[in-house]
Amino acid sequence: MEILINLIVAIPLIVGVVFTLVTAVGLHRFPDPYTRAHAASKSSTVGVLGILLSVFLHFWLVEDHFNPRILLGILFLFITAPVGGHMMARAAYFAGVKPSELTVKDELAEDIRQSETK
Repeated sequence: MEILINLIVAIPLIVGVVFTLVTAVGLHRFPDPYTRAHAASKSSTVGVLGILLSVFLHFWLVEDHFNPRILLGILFLFITAPVGGHMMARAAYFAGVKPSELTVKDELAEDIRQSETK
């Protein structure tokens, strides 16, 4: 039974570490702040979620201590991190940060032009 519990705890931890590593690689490799914000908000959310879930399962299954605050932390992070990343990228856009030359389409500029003509 102890091996099964360790596997249940280890799997979300490994997934969280892999997604956190993907976040670090994305922040290093992506060319502009918009794609970096995407990497930082989406994959890091899943990474931290996996690590916190592993912590919750460890305390619940090994230490026999149910801690709902960890679940609330997971919920809060899952809701706020992607929204924060989106808002920071939007603020960078309105501050005049230019996207990479690799950017194919600027949909926000089209929407802004359409709203100004109305």
